[in-house]
Amino acid sequence: MHKPHVTVAAIVTCQNKFLLVKERDKHTGEICYNQPAGHLEAHETVSEAASRELYEETGLTLSPSHLVGIYNLHATNGVHYMRFSFAFSCAEQLPPSPIDSDIISAHWFSLDAIKELPLRSPLVLKCIEDHLAGHAYPLSLIYQ
Repeated sequence: MHKPHVTVAAIVTCQNKFLLVKERDKHTGEICYNQPAGHLEAHETVSEAASRELYEETGLTLSPSHLVGIYNLHATNGVHYMRFSFAFSCAEQLPPSPIDSDIISAHWFSLDAIKELPLRSPLVLKCIEDHLAGHAYPLSLIYQ
């Protein structure tokens, strides 16, 4: 039976910048950039998973304001991902301090700078563009 990997991503914005993490792709070994993101764990909701991943990968404790979208991706590594992307915002660009040892660093980037980075997946930019286009669905859309 086929089962997609359920993942979550945190789209964090502040003063027209987006928070991305620098990491090494486990399949290619290449350095790349991603939203704070990861897999859904047992006994947590997808929004709780997004907040947990944000904390583990940046040290920031924030709550999502809304769902940006649900994305279906058959990745080049052969894995099928179902990604839930959530919007987070903060009043100031807090300095990130990653806790997860897989994260090399975390930084704030403008949209133009992000377009020049090696991204983990095409969903990184797609989720940001959807957020900027006003895609915003209430958290209550997901029965949790």
